[in-house]
Amino acid sequence: MKSSYRGVILLALILFASIVCTQYTVNMYFAQRYMEVLLLSGAAVVLFPLAWMVYSKNK
Repeated sequence: MKSSYRGVILLALILFASIVCTQYTVNMYFAQRYMEVLLLSGAAVVLFPLAWMVYSKNK
């Protein structure tokens, strides 16, 4: 089955957001801003299952 462009673009945006959250998490950790680290790592944990759902639905 062929993938739709909408699903592929949505998956790419979610994975890009996950990379950005991970990078900000590392930056905030070294800046010793631990509340932001917890929020951003929580966002990264939520984004991965969301990407998995989009992938399985698009498959």
